[in-house]
Amino acid sequence: MPKAVVCRELGPPEKLRLEKFAAAPLAPGQVRVAIRAAGINFPDILMAAGEYQLKPPLPFTPGVEAAGDVVEVNDAGGLAVGDKVIVKMRHGAYCSEAVVTPSQLTPLPSTFDYAEGATYLAGHGTAYHALIDRGQVQKDEVLLVHGAGGGVGLAAVEMGKMLGATVIAAASSEEKLAIAKARGADHLVLYAREPFRDAVKRITDGRGADVVFDPVGGEVFENSMRCINWGARLLVVGFTGGIGLAKTNLLMIKGASVLGVRAGEAVRKNPALGEVRIKALLEWAEAGKLRPNVSHRLPLEDYAKAMRLLIDRKAIGRVALVM
Repeated sequence: MPKAVVCRELGPPEKLRLEKFAAAPLAPGQVRVAIRAAGINFPDILMAAGEYQLKPPLPFTPGVEAAGDVVEVNDAGGLAVGDKVIVKMRHGAYCSEAVVTPSQLTPLPSTFDYAEGATYLAGHGTAYHALIDRGQVQKDEVLLVHGAGGGVGLAAVEMGKMLGATVIAAASSEEKLAIAKARGADHLVLYAREPFRDAVKRITDGRGADVVFDPVGGEVFENSMRCINWGARLLVVGFTGGIGLAKTNLLMIKGASVLGVRAGEAVRKNPALGEVRIKALLEWAEAGKLRPNVSHRLPLEDYAKAMRLLIDRKAIGRVALVM
């Protein structure tokens, strides 16, 4: 029987349960996918705790992205048994089998294995929406990436370099910075070594960053306003470090903008935007320009341990559950 991680009561990952379920028959237009890997994302943890903006009714299965093989098709055009696919979901990815519609499926790049496919679109899609749609990063601009060892941070480092920016990667450990350097970072800032605002001013000869990619928030966001160039764009990607306060005088003096980044919601509001994004991401993947760094691969039954790797900041890039 298929298995899924189920949230029956809100709380930490340890409250989730691995349960068997009966496979449902396919309705017309549906596809059954054998899930081979599922990506772990911070929204999964928040959703299971009841702290995310999307609050599915209980019980539900966490997970917004997976990859696997099409094993059954019922009148769903363009798909065939044996197709290797990436699966996009609002939730439900932590399972061994999923019933979905063709609109939720994207071909798995030939350059990726299942774990890479299951950890690609959420992180790199967020980086794309932040840097291209919102931040409009230009060649030779200075991009400061906070949390550069995390999933979206490392994606932003890789994509920013591909777009021709000078990338300053800031992270909490030498190990994370080493991976960021391997993915193209031009300058490395260890938070514990010196205040990052001083480092950015030193690296840029006092000019500051043109674009700030910030999935951390809190004091990191507030200090970022003190090391920006004229016309800078501060991209609010998340707030794993708490909610930051925007000081309007600092923004006015620098002619700066604060831009919220919600990659998923942007596509729901404007589906055409998502089509352009996925087309570009798949082309770059096939060309070998982008690839997620999967630091940990754990079996499905170790879902709580896998989620803890994100909570405890032990992941470098992405974590995947493999079936």
